Amino acid sequence: MKKDGRGGANTKTGLAFEGKTDLSTFLAKQKGYEIKKDEVYYHNELVARVFKKHGFYKFLEEYSINWKDIISKRLLPDDCIFVIVKNTLFIIEANFNKLKAR
Repeated sequence: MKKDGRGGANTKTGLAFEGKTDLSTFLAKQKGYEIKKDEVYYHNELVARVFKKHGFYKFLEEYSINWKDIISKRLLPDDCIFVIVKNTLFIIEANFNKLKAR
């Protein structure tokens, strides 16, 4: 977001991560969602799992995935979400940058 300007918090499609929250906190505030430990429920149905930093590697171990065969160095992601119904893992790196207004 630009300092003294209009930024991501004012866009209709953007999700504003301002360094104050994480994905679990955001999801827990959404209607119909509930977080229990690292599990995400939507209307009482397990739909995803969320984890941070080293939790990512615990998740990979559960599925016997050797990360060293896939990536060249260890990542410590800000957030990850494994969407069960899509069998898709998203790794999220949230950055907050201050830009000067022109």
